[in-house]
Amino acid sequence: MRPTTKRGIAAGFAAALLPAVLLTTAPTAAAGCVYGGPVLGKCDGPVQADGNWERCVTVAQYVPSGLSSHLVPVRRCELMGPSRPPGDPSFADPPWHIDG
Repeated sequence: MRPTTKRGIAAGFAAALLPAVLLTTAPTAAAGCVYGGPVLGKCDGPVQADGNWERCVTVAQYVPSGLSSHLVPVRRCELMGPSRPPGDPSFADPPWHIDG
């Protein structure tokens, strides 16, 4: 095989591989979580084009069960942002987007 053919094959392989490398090393959408406090966790989805995002809050709910009882995680999600303040102030704490 001639050297120019080998370089052409290598260049073609590198050109085909470049998009995959860029996609796997791209930064993730700005989304993050906070754990602890009065809730098990609060997680924000990525900020949409209109400036709003989805926040999901997970709390432990007490469930009595015969002679024993247990806690079950319950998750509630709402849209929030500059144009959509949630009705529950504890849901909106912190009032800004949680970045990851």
